[in-house]
Amino acid sequence: MDTKFILIVDDDKTILEGFKVLLETKKYKISTAENGREALEKVRNNFYNLALLDIKLPDMEGTDLILEFRQLNPEIKTIVVTGYSTRENAINSLNLGADGYLEKPVTPGKLLGIVADKLHEQETENRLYEDKVNELLGSSTQE
Repeated sequence: MDTKFILIVDDDKTILEGFKVLLETKKYKISTAENGREALEKVRNNFYNLALLDIKLPDMEGTDLILEFRQLNPEIKTIVVTGYSTRENAINSLNLGADGYLEKPVTPGKLLGIVADKLHEQETENRLYEDKVNELLGSSTQE
């Protein structure tokens, strides 16, 4: 298994540390950010397979990061994790392109499960893309 890189974005240091320790037990490489500006800087300068985003950040809405992250890294999977769960927040997050939505408090099993599912989904998408490219390259060399 290739190393997977995850960014956790939350202004609550306890959540940052708790999620970080939990995800590191599964050998993921973890970075953290306490605000949107810091998160954007990290995504500009590093590759991440997945980001866990709090909705309420001190300098911006976490949902604003979804579109920004996708422009910087189209492959990134985003999961919104919020203590301000409303139907409107969930719909808005998913409409903006979030790949998942969790309510705080989130159990370790649920967090690990959705992270694993989204990373597996990403691997499958990448494999399908590579197969399609190889198929197209193969058919163009036969012409």
